[in-house]
This record gives sequence, C-alpha cells and structure tokens, in this order.
Amino acid sequence: MKRWIITAALIIITIYLIPYSLPFLLALITAILLENSVKWFMMRFKWPRFRAVLATFILYLLFIALFVWFIVKLVIDQAVTLAEKGPPFANDFYKESLKGFIDQSQQYFKSLPVDVFQSFEKTIENTLQSVTSMLQGIVEWLFGLAAAIPGFLIEFLVYLIAVFLFSLELSRLRIKTERHLRETTKEKLYLITAQLNRAGIGFIKAQIFLSIVTFMMAFIGLAILKVPYALLLSILIVFVDILPILGTGSVLVPWAIFCFFQENQFLGFGLIVLFIVITVVRRILEPKVFSSNMGISPLAALISLFIGFKLLGFIGFFVGPAVVIVYDTLREAGIMKSRWKI
Repeated sequence: MKRWIITAALIIITIYLIPYSLPFLLALITAILLENSVKWFMMRFKWPRFRAVLATFILYLLFIALFVWFIVKLVIDQAVTLAEKGPPFANDFYKESLKGFIDQSQQYFKSLPVDVFQSFEKTIENTLQSVTSMLQGIVEWLFGLAAAIPGFLIEFLVYLIAVFLFSLELSRLRIKTERHLRETTKEKLYLITAQLNRAGIGFIKAQIFLSIVTFMMAFIGLAILKVPYALLLSILIVFVDILPILGTGSVLVPWAIFCFFQENQFLGFGLIVLFIVITVVRRILEPKVFSSNMGISPLAALISLFIGFKLLGFIGFFVGPAVVIVYDTLREAGIMKSRWKI
C-alpha cells in the first residue's frame, strides 16, 4: 500500500511540474534525437564526446538559424510586397468590384418588403459585430504574442543550453539510471526508447514528405493557372499548412472569394479545385505515410488521426498517433497486457 501511495504521489508531482520543466523535457528529447549524430562523429573521426557534442550542437544551431532566417525573410518580403501593392490593389478592388456589388445589393434590398429588409439589416449588423469582435480578439492575441516574446526568448535560450548539457551528460545519465534498474526493466526501457525515437523521426519524415507533396501540387496548380510568384506562394501555402488551426484553405479559399468579387471566375474556380485536390490527396496519403514511417497500421493511423482531430483539433493530428504508438510500445514491452477475452 505504501508503495502505491509513493508512486501516486510521484505521478501527481510530475504532472504538476511538467509545465514548468517543459524546456528541459524538450531539451532531453532533442538530445536523445541528436545522439546518433554524436555517436557518428565519435566513430567516424575518433573524437572525444565533448568535441562530437559541440559539432552536433553547432550544426543544430545552424539549422535553426537557417530556418528562422528563411521564415523572417519570407515574412519581410511579403510585408514589403503588401505595403507596395496593397493600397493600389484595395483601391482598384473597391472601384471595380466591391462598389458595384454594394450598389447592386442596395438596389436589391430596396425592392424587398420592409420586414425582410429589417431582418437582413439586423443580420448584417450582427455579422459586423461578430467580425469586429473577432478582429479585436486577433489584435489582443497579437499584443499578447508580442508581450510574450521576451519570455519565450529566455526559455528558448535555456532550452538550447539544456540541449548542449544533456547531450554532454547523456551517457553518464544513462549509466546512473541503469544502476537503479533491473535487467528486465532495462530491456523494456531500451525497447520503449528505441520505438519512440523511431516514431519521432518517422513523424518528422512523414511531415516533410507531405509538405513536399503539398508544395508540388500547389506549385503545379498555380503555374497552370498562370499565377505570378507561383514559387513564393507555394512556399507560403506549405508554411501556413504546417501552422496550428490554419491550412491550405486559409490561403486558397479567401483568395478564390476575392477572385469571384473581381469577376475572375477562371482563377476563382481554379483555386477552389486546387484546394479540393490538395485536401483530398493529403487525406488519402496521410494514413499510409504515417503508418509506414511510424510503425503503425494504416487503419490505426487513419482512426487515430480522425479521432485526434475531432477531440483536440489540429493538435490531435500529433496526439492521436502518439497515443497509439505509446500503447503499442508499452504492450510490446510487457508493461500493458491485453490478454482478456469475452
């Protein structure tokens, strides 16, 4: 009984401390993922661990720096383009499309009965209030995001330092941990670590593959539609597709609506078709790609992706397959047993 109480207390304390120790947990996971690179440097060049860790850490920093530079450059280029072309585009859009649409709508509403007109007017007012509230929420979120940047930078710096130190001490931590484990527990722990490591790398490979497929479809589709800056827009679509909540539809659908307002039906319908094609192809490929890279069956991948998305939204795409992988790993290690019968 005492053993169970201690175990329960440790679990509760761990759950409570996880939000405060998240940078260190992520650093430990990163160090484990980078361990193969460290071992490669040690074996290939006969380097001591410190030099191998330093080389791996520098390469990791270069990768992060290149990724951040690419994103910042993309955002700045888009902002400059928007600042240069935004006002003339908005003026032309208002004169050529929006003004005519408003005039036609006013003429149509005037011909309606008073009750129907008042109902439409009330609906429009409610819609405008909702849009205003949404815009206020977005502005507040942006201010909150800006205020959180200094704290994020501090946590990110702590994370990077922790990655280096964990990589440096990983072999010693493993030896110290093994002293307190039985042989059977060691085997189970090695199995769990290897499976989760393989699944994590497989998940990254799957995301990269799906992003490449999305980019190719977007670029080919935009090139067929003769859209200028097709390459840059395809990169933007892939980047938005990776972000939480957003997706290809958050770029292509509003763009198509603007095209319809501008009476450019060809481009509008083309963008809608492109959105449907990208969405359908991704939904078909996702279960197979995740299953082959993460070691779970296509059916389990499909079910976990669907249920995860329904329960948790975008985050469910990560959590759903992760739960299945952890369950399969624990079952193979003999920690969770399912030998029951009906």
